[in-house]
Amino acid sequence: MRVSVIGCGYLGAVHAASMAQLGHEVVGIDVDAAKTDLLASGTAPFYEPGLPEALAAARATGRLAFTTDPAAAAGSRVHFLCVGTPQQHGEFRADLTYVEDAFAALLPHLAPGDLVVGKSTVPVGTAEALAQRLTTTGATLVWNPEFLREGFAVQDTLHPDRLVYGLPTDAEGEPTADGARAAAVLDEVYAQPLADGTPLVVCDYATAQLVKVAANSFLATKISFINAMAELCESTGADVTRLADAIGYDDRIGRRFLNAGLGFGGGCLPKDIRAFMARAGELGVDQALSFLREVDAINMRRRVRMVDLAREVCGGSIVGLRIAVLGAAFKPDSDDIRDSPALSVAAQMQLQGAHVTVTDPQALPNARAAWPGLAYADTAEEAAADADVVLLATEWPEYRRLDPAALGTVVAHRRVLDGRNVLDPRAWRAAGWTYRALGRP
Repeated sequence: MRVSVIGCGYLGAVHAASMAQLGHEVVGIDVDAAKTDLLASGTAPFYEPGLPEALAAARATGRLAFTTDPAAAAGSRVHFLCVGTPQQHGEFRADLTYVEDAFAALLPHLAPGDLVVGKSTVPVGTAEALAQRLTTTGATLVWNPEFLREGFAVQDTLHPDRLVYGLPTDAEGEPTADGARAAAVLDEVYAQPLADGTPLVVCDYATAQLVKVAANSFLATKISFINAMAELCESTGADVTRLADAIGYDDRIGRRFLNAGLGFGGGCLPKDIRAFMARAGELGVDQALSFLREVDAINMRRRVRMVDLAREVCGGSIVGLRIAVLGAAFKPDSDDIRDSPALSVAAQMQLQGAHVTVTDPQALPNARAAWPGLAYADTAEEAAADADVVLLATEWPEYRRLDPAALGTVVAHRRVLDGRNVLDPRAWRAAGWTYRALGRP
């Protein structure tokens, strides 16, 4: 069917290309002409593995177009709302400006029977308010949250681990007639994933809006839990990686996301848990999510602790020392530097008097634009030249594979800080390096 995708940032660009690959005729709409021009030419405006290939495949079919004109949405049967909801400046709550603007631009071009499908992460209650504004158009709102992982976004769209439909429901919690029709249309949109056995959860608006923030809050809690254990391990001489291995064998816990280190960052987990807390406060149930404040605090403490660890390794001071930071993106397979622990630590070290050089396989252009005061190098070897300390801050595969003996020939002192607990301590120590990591003796 013909669908429109409103907002062509990270979520929207991937969704548009993937919908075209699934056989739909897609028009992507965004206010940024430079972005739509890039996408129309088949060029991804950000780094995401698989997206250039997905754009090329979709363009070859003639089923994918991009424009800045909201009127291009007219005639589409389904309209996906894929704009960002960043954290409000100086507050915890989500900024819904982009959602409101996109919705207002779409309204004049809706026809009776159209489906507006919200995919943005919004505070619970947002969908209900938007649905009220659709009553005069004859269109129906569905909330269909996204669960993309940066680095795997195309795969997660084409082969999701679950689909959630938040539908208009009656007093009994069952889909209304409009809700049932909307679900049938979405079943057509996602016919291939559903045929592949993707689990489907059908629920009300409120539940659908809570799913994404609840999932992100759980993951954030799990990461901060193991980082809290890392603090205890450091004070007792225990090894947090062995601890994580041991408790991870329990099926009720699992090993995934039990990796101690610099903690989480990016454009989702930090702002989503803060917005979740803010919304709970507005609803008068802030005590229910008070634990998330400590989750957030533990996460931010990891960055401070890494700077402290650098000083310890260097005899109490990093003033005047050269520090190489391997990684600028908040995670590997991405050029996203939003709330990046790597850049946060690099900036703190520089503020404390160190000469910091940052490298990253993909994120250097974004890092240079956001943090022009830092020095940058194209490779790990260039960054580490004459360095007194090397910090692995983002676990890119090429950094995990570094030869400690070869890297040792370019540094001034063989000191390595493993900010992600992914290097082999024995191999680095055998090559003459002082190896330290968060939560390990």
